[in-house]
Amino acid sequence: MRVSPQKARLVLDLIKGRGVEEALNTLAFTKKRVAATVEKLLRSALENANYLSAEKDIDVDVDKLYVKSAIANDGPRMKRIRPAPMGRAFCYVRRISHIELVLAERGGGSE
Repeated sequence: MRVSPQKARLVLDLIKGRGVEEALNTLAFTKKRVAATVEKLLRSALENANYLSAEKDIDVDVDKLYVKSAIANDGPRMKRIRPAPMGRAFCYVRRISHIELVLAERGGGSE
């Protein structure tokens, strides 16, 4: 996504370790631009878990899923040049982040 990893980590830190429903509610009311993309990514991961439980016969309880890890790493940087006064040029960098989201199932009776 075209957002700096530092800004993406602000939103990802809000949902780490939370249940999927609670994480979706948190993202819905977060006033950051990246929150909509992270919500879309979380819904995609949830649908992948549903697919595994329905089609591949892997036992996944969707109600017990939580966000195990959420990471934003650096992607390739887009270097751009902007015209400046008196024939000069101003270089700036557009940062890109790779967002990785891992869901896991909570253990049974002890928690």
